[in-house]
Amino acid sequence: MEMFKKIMLGLLFVPLVLGLAVFAQTSSVPANLQDYPPASVPSWLDTGSNAWMLTAATFVGLQSVPGVALYYAGLSKKKYSINSAMMVFYAFAAVLVIWMIAGYNFGFGKPLLEINGFGILGTPTPATPGSYEAAQTTYGPTNSQLDIPTSTYIFFQFVFAAITPVLLAGGVLERMNFKAWMVFVPLWSLLVYSPVAYWLFAGGWLNQLGAVDFSGGYVIHVDAGIGALAAALAVGPRLASERKLEAHSLPLILAGAGLIWLGWDGFNGGDPGGATVDAGIAVLNTNVATAVSAITWMLMDMKFFGKPSLVGATSGAITGLVAITPAAGYVNGVGAILIGIASGSLPWLALYKLEPKLKIDDTLGVFSTHGIAGIVGGILTGVFADPNVTKYIDPALVGALYGNIAQVGIQALGALVVFVYDFAVTYGLLKLIGLFIPLRSPPEVLAIGDYAMHGEKAYAETVVTQEGEEKPVTEEAEKEKKE
Repeated sequence: MEMFKKIMLGLLFVPLVLGLAVFAQTSSVPANLQDYPPASVPSWLDTGSNAWMLTAATFVGLQSVPGVALYYAGLSKKKYSINSAMMVFYAFAAVLVIWMIAGYNFGFGKPLLEINGFGILGTPTPATPGSYEAAQTTYGPTNSQLDIPTSTYIFFQFVFAAITPVLLAGGVLERMNFKAWMVFVPLWSLLVYSPVAYWLFAGGWLNQLGAVDFSGGYVIHVDAGIGALAAALAVGPRLASERKLEAHSLPLILAGAGLIWLGWDGFNGGDPGGATVDAGIAVLNTNVATAVSAITWMLMDMKFFGKPSLVGATSGAITGLVAITPAAGYVNGVGAILIGIASGSLPWLALYKLEPKLKIDDTLGVFSTHGIAGIVGGILTGVFADPNVTKYIDPALVGALYGNIAQVGIQALGALVVFVYDFAVTYGLLKLIGLFIPLRSPPEVLAIGDYAMHGEKAYAETVVTQEGEEKPVTEEAEKEKKE
C-alpha cells in the first residue's frame, strides 16, 4: 500500500515536470512576442532596453525639431525667424542622409586606421544592409556590444550627430548663405563629427588614453561651440546695424527650451545603451544640474543687469544641460549641483566678458553656451567621477576627488584635441566652400530677410515691401505687394 502511494505521488509530479520543461523552452521569449517569427526575438535582444533606446532617441530628435528650431527662431530677429528654423530643419535631414551613407560607420564601425593599437578612424561604409541593421549592435575598434539591434543604435547615434550642426547654426544665423549651409552640413558632419565620435564615443584613441565623455559634452557641445566660433570667423559678421540679439518671440523661446530640457532625458538617459541603473542616475543628475544652472544664471543677471530675464533663464538651463552631459552617469547628486553652479556662472562670464573681446560675431553665443560649458563639464567630470556611481557603467573611472588626480589632465587633453581639430577643419572647410559658393547672403537679401531667402515670412499680419520694410496688412499694402 505504501509503495502504491509513492507511485501515485510520483505520477502526479510528471505533468508538473513536463510543464516546467515546456516553460523553460519558451520563457526566453515574452508571451506577448511568441506570435512573432523566432528570428525577430533573438536570445541576445533585451526588449526593455530596445524600447527605451528607441524612445530616448525620439526624445533627442524632438530636441532638434521642433526644440532648437523654435528656440532659434524665437531668439532671431523677426525677419530671420524662418531662415533660422530652416537651417535647423535642413541640417537634421541632411545629417541622416550622410549618416546612412558613410557617417555612422566612420564614427562607430570597424577600424579603417589604427596606430599601435589605437583606433583613429572607422570605415566609412553604408549602414544600409538589412542583415547589418538587424544584427546585434557591435561597434568601435574593440567590438563593444549592446543587447539591442544595430538599427536602434544607428538611429540613436544619428540624433546626436544631427543636433551638433543644428546647434552650430546659432553662430552664423542672420547672414549665412543657405546654399553654402546646404553643402557645409553633410561635409562637416562626416569630417568633424564622425571622427571625434570615434575617438570619444566608440572606444577610439582618446577613450583608450582614459578620456571619457558620457553623452557628448565634447563630441557634441564642444564640437558645436568651437565649430560655431570658427564658422562665425570664416563667414564674417552680420550687417553692422544688426549685430545685437533681438529675440522677437519669448513664447517660441520658452516652448523650444522646454522641449530641449525634457528631451535631454533621452540625451543622457539613453547613453548607457539600455534600461540600466545608470540610466536613472543620469536622468536625475541631468535635471538637478539644469535647475541649479538656470537659477545661477538668473542670479548672475540680477547681480550685473539688475533683473532676471526669460532669455537668461533658458540660457542658464541650456548651459546646465551641456555641462552635465559629459558627467551625467559618472557623478553623484552633489557633483551635479556643483556642476550646475559652475555652468550657470562660467559660461555667463564667457558670454558677456570674453566673447566681446574676441571681436567675432557669434550670433547666439554658441561658443560660450556650448563650447565653454562643454569644456567646464568635461573637466569637472575628471574631478567628481564617483566610483559609487561609475561602478554601474565604467568601474575603472575615478575622479580627482576620490584619488585619481590624473583624470583631470586626461580630460583637459581631450578638450584640447577636440578644440584644435574642430576649429581647424571647420574653418578650412568653409574657406574651401567659399571658393565656389558665397558664404554670406548679399546685403540686399539680408535687408529683407526671410522673404528674399525663402519666399516666406513668419507672420501674416505684415508684408515686406521692395525696400525691405515690414508694413501691416492693409488693402493698400496688399495692392503694393501685388504690384
